[in-house]
Formats: sequence, structure tokens, C-alpha cells
Amino acid sequence: MELITQKVCMTRDLGVHGNLFGGNMLSWIDEAAGLQAAKICRTPSMVTLKMEEVIFKRPVKVGFIINIYGKITRMGNSSLTLFMEARKHNVRTAEETLVCSTSIVFVRIDKSGNPRPIDANIKAKYNHLSIKNKKD
Repeated sequence: MELITQKVCMTRDLGVHGNLFGGNMLSWIDEAAGLQAAKICRTPSMVTLKMEEVIFKRPVKVGFIINIYGKITRMGNSSLTLFMEARKHNVRTAEETLVCSTSIVFVRIDKSGNPRPIDANIKAKYNHLSIKNKKD
């Protein structure tokens, strides 16, 4: 898995229980995955289609760094799927603990918002990840 980005949990990011608000974490993961999708497909015209179930396994308190990792798991005609993990990083011990993970599907779109094929040379690089007979 590749480290895509890092965030720090600040007071403004907390929910009513004093932990990182889940909606902020989801936003951070989606943003990181979007960056990675755009980088892989060499276009900013990638949009989130679907985020799979997310289970928050550990709370995050103020001051913890969140490392967000990702890897491509599927390349389709106009879409790609990334598996994402968010891990809290303790700066004192360098220990990382899984906070949550999910898969996110992105679609390449044209100016009208319609799906557009990902460039053939990019798909060829990841064709070992394609699922045969599955349409996207």
C-alpha cells in the first residue's frame, strides 16, 4: 500500500464525544482516494461513484496523525477501485493502528458528466486487475 497523504486530528475535527468526527475521516479518505485516482488515470476528471462499508475500529484523539494509504484493486473500462486504509500514527512510538478501511470506486467522466473510457495505455498497465465479463 502506498502512503497517499497525512492529516492531523485537531480540535475542530472532533465530534461530540471528543473523538475525530467520522464524517471528517470519510472526507479525508475520499479526498486521498480521489487524488490517487487522478494520479493513476492522469486526469482530474475522476468522480466518486461508491464507497463501501466503513467500520470505525479505533477512536482518534487530538494530536494524532492520520496516515492514509491506498492501492488499486481493479481497473475497468471507465472506472477503478481503490482499497484505502486510515491508520493513526503515534509520533512518540511510531506505532500505527488501523482506524478504518474501505474500497472506493471512481469513474472517469467527460465535461457532461458521462462516463469516459480510461486511456488504453493506462488500462494495459493494470489489465491484470480487470475482472472479465464485468461491465462498468
